[in-house]
Amino acid sequence: MPSSTAPTDLRRLTDLVARLRGPNGCPWDREQALGNLRAYLLEEAHEAAAAIDAGDWQQIEGELGDLLFQVAFLLRLGEEAGELSVGGVIDRIETKMIARHPHVFGDETAPDAASVRRAWERRKVAEEDISPLAGAPQSLPALLYAYRMTQKAAGVGFDWARTEQVIEKLREELSELEAEITSVNQLDPARIEEELGDTLFTVANLGRHLGIDPEGALARANRKFRRRFRRVEELLAESGGSLANADPAELERLWERVKSEESVASS
Repeated sequence: MPSSTAPTDLRRLTDLVARLRGPNGCPWDREQALGNLRAYLLEEAHEAAAAIDAGDWQQIEGELGDLLFQVAFLLRLGEEAGELSVGGVIDRIETKMIARHPHVFGDETAPDAASVRRAWERRKVAEEDISPLAGAPQSLPALLYAYRMTQKAAGVGFDWARTEQVIEKLREELSELEAEITSVNQLDPARIEEELGDTLFTVANLGRHLGIDPEGALARANRKFRRRFRRVEELLAESGGSLANADPAELERLWERVKSEESVASS
């Protein structure tokens, strides 16, 4: 097994975890097993992603610390089981990154980021002899999974040539969805769901062609809706009203007012 030598700062963290797991450490930390850490790791990763969305470096610093702690805890469990070492993990990723960047560490050339991505996916398939889709974990949120899965397919040449083709495909999917919704026959929920899924899948592809992460774009849209809706609630409260007794026309009027306020504030 490779040496467990780690950079000083990382060793401070792994030593902290070792102390928590030690005989005179924390009973709760000593009880944790591999399966317990999955939920914590996902939670911390999502919190780090939220900090990135907020663009707050102080928050990012804190969340990265929490995420690194989970990584250090996993490393400690691997060391205790005799299966991992910090040095071994670092050796492995260092070797992989050097091999995957021959345009940096070797004689190959890569004129732009798109060519790097294509070469990366083809090299990965050749090295590991697996489907390129295997690299996209199915546990990802569905929109992000569609984005990453089609990134990998595009890396081996399976893609639309132009963004305009994706837009045309989106129009086609919307038309098929509308046809199912307005069908003169009995509505088929399963068919509607399928067409809606196809539409969302195509939207993810459009985001990829535009260089936009659709998951991030949707997260920003969610935050915008939440901010505006909370402002509508505030305006209702200021006038002595509430969501319980507001009619749709009043809500729409306040919604437009909030949008107008934001437009003025940003101008």
